[in-house]
Amino acid sequence: MYDVRQTIGHWLIVAIGSLIFWGASRAADFPDFTQLVEQNSAAVVSINTSQERRPGRSGMPQLPIPEDSPFHDYFKRFFEEMPDEQPPGPPKASVGSGFIISVDGYVLTNSHVVEDTDTIMVGLSDRRELTARVIGSDKRSDLALLKVEAQDLPVVKIGDSSTLKVGQWVLAIGSPFGFESTATQGIISALGRSLPSDNYIPFIQTDAAVNPGNSGGPLFNLTGEVIGINSQIYSRTGGYQGVSFAIPINVAMDVVEQLKKFGKVSRGWLGVLIQEVTAELAQSFGLSKPQGALVGQVLDGSPAQAAGIEPGDVIIAFNEQPIIRFSDLPPLVGRIHPGESAAVKLIRDGKETAVTVEIKELPDNPEETQAAVRKPSVNRLGLVVTELNEEQRKEGGAGVLVKDVKDGVAATSGIRPGDVITRLGSQEITGVAQFEEALKTLPTGKPFAVQIRRGGNAQFLALTLPEEKK
Repeated sequence: MYDVRQTIGHWLIVAIGSLIFWGASRAADFPDFTQLVEQNSAAVVSINTSQERRPGRSGMPQLPIPEDSPFHDYFKRFFEEMPDEQPPGPPKASVGSGFIISVDGYVLTNSHVVEDTDTIMVGLSDRRELTARVIGSDKRSDLALLKVEAQDLPVVKIGDSSTLKVGQWVLAIGSPFGFESTATQGIISALGRSLPSDNYIPFIQTDAAVNPGNSGGPLFNLTGEVIGINSQIYSRTGGYQGVSFAIPINVAMDVVEQLKKFGKVSRGWLGVLIQEVTAELAQSFGLSKPQGALVGQVLDGSPAQAAGIEPGDVIIAFNEQPIIRFSDLPPLVGRIHPGESAAVKLIRDGKETAVTVEIKELPDNPEETQAAVRKPSVNRLGLVVTELNEEQRKEGGAGVLVKDVKDGVAATSGIRPGDVITRLGSQEITGVAQFEEALKTLPTGKPFAVQIRRGGNAQFLALTLPEEKK
C-alpha cells in the first residue's frame, strides 16, 4: 500500500540535505579574511597628531552700541582693560591611519592627516609610539610620506591597481574614530572615479565601511596586497554611507618615489580646459556617439597651443589610451613627466587627426581670463551682446559679452549674463558685427555648438534653433 507520509518524509530529507549542501557551498564562496588580517595588521599604524594653539590677541572689538548710548563708555572701558594676549588653549589633536612600506620606517598616509600639525606620533601594533617627520607631502594627490627612526619593522606588500576589476573583494584596516586595527570588508564598486576637487586621481570606489580616522589606511585585495589608500567618503552625515574612495596604489607609489627624490611631485600639463561631450554636443560636432574630452579653451603659452590643438577639438585618445569621458584625460596627462612627448588623437571638423605634444610641468596657478561690457546689440537667439574694449580683449581675447538674456533657446541652454561668446557654430567670434553675420548661417532644427567663456573658463553649449514656420 502506498504510504504518503513515507514519501513526504523522504522528500523532506532530500530537500533539507540539499539546502545544507547549498549553504555550505555558498559559504565556501565567501572569503575568509582572518589570515589576511593576521598577516597585515602589524604593518598598519595609527597616526596621532597635535597642533599647539598659539596665544591669541583679543584686540578692541567693534562695539555695536551707539556712542551716545549711556552703556558705550562702560563697555569700551571693559574691553580696553582686557589683556591684549589671550592664553593658548589646549592642543588640537586628531587621529588617522597609515601603513609601513619599508623596514627602515617609511610610512604612507594622507596629506590631510598630517597637515598643519606640530607633532606626529605613529602608533604600532606592539603599543610603541614613534615620533615621525614629514619627508614630503602632495596636496593634489592627498598623499604624505613620513619617516620614523626604527629598523626591522613589519611591512605591507604592494600590489598592482591597474589589474583591478569591479566586484572584487577588498579589506580596509585603519583607526576609525580612534579604534585601532579595525578591519572592514566590501567590494570594488567602481574604478576611475573623478571627484571635483581631485582631477588628477582616478579613484577606486568601494563599499567597505570607512569612517573618520580611516584616512591614510590601506585597502587590501584577497592576496594581502595593498591596492589602494583610503582617502575620502561620500556622506551627508559625516559617517559611512556606503560610498568611499581610495587612491590607487600605482599612483601613490609614483608619488612616493618623487617625494623621496625631490621632496615634491611634478605633474604633466597639457594646458587645455575641457568639458564633457553630451549627446547634443556630439551631434553638433559630427560624432557618432558622446565620447572624449571637448576642448573649451587652449591656454596661452601651453603645450597644447604649441602643438596646434584648438577649441572645439575632441580628444579621443592620449598615448593610445582611449578617452571615454572627459575625466579620463587629466590623470593620464598628470602621469607624464615634464619634457616627455605624448601622442594625442582628436576629432576636428568631423575628421580624426593626431598631434604630438611636448608636455610641460603643471604650474601652481594656471592662467585665467576675464571679460566685461560695452555697447548692446539684440540678436535672434534672444541675447543682448556688447563689444569688448581693448583692455578686455587683451585679458581674454576676442568675443562678444552677453549683457542680457531674453526668452529663447539661449536662455534654455544655460547662457547667462556675463558670459563671453567666443565661437558660434564653426566660426570664431571677433565682434558684434561678425557675430550677427554668423547668426545668419546657423542651421534650424538641429544642434550647433556655442563656445562661451565664463569666470575665466571656456566651455561649449549645444543650442537648437526652431525650424521656421512656412
